[in-house]
Amino acid sequence: MTDEPGGRTRGDWLVAAQFLLLAALLLPGAPLWSAPWLTAVAAAIAIAGTALAAAGLLAIGRDIVPWVAPRPGAPLRTGGVYRFTRNPIYLGILIGAAGWVLWRARIELIVVWALLAVVLVTKARVEQRHLIDAFGDDYRAYADRTPLVLWGRGIR
Repeated sequence: MTDEPGGRTRGDWLVAAQFLLLAALLLPGAPLWSAPWLTAVAAAIAIAGTALAAAGLLAIGRDIVPWVAPRPGAPLRTGGVYRFTRNPIYLGILIGAAGWVLWRARIELIVVWALLAVVLVTKARVEQRHLIDAFGDDYRAYADRTPLVLWGRGIR
């Protein structure tokens, strides 16, 4: 499903959008509220998200690529954290970023987080087309039993 010279696909613009939105989460400014208990809750959420994303990254290992198409020859991962979600890295990013947004308590960061969620879910949907091309019925069976990010089993 390569659309452009050099092996890139049209869906790769989502990678740039993802990183721009992650950078936008670092916008400066004073929080609208703060309390020690809120900081603790936000930190716990951010740590949980980071751990989930790290588990996904460790499971992929050297086969990790930022693009929407998998590395040629990489095996389909369905065990470990991939038993619970087809996209633990994206889910971990969203959870971790939610903790950050809660801690920073800024309205514009909530908007950035929502846009990030749209980009990552869209990216996951585009990726699944490449995974179907790469793994066929094995990926379809995996998709039937495992949610895309946190919801939505099957191919859509």
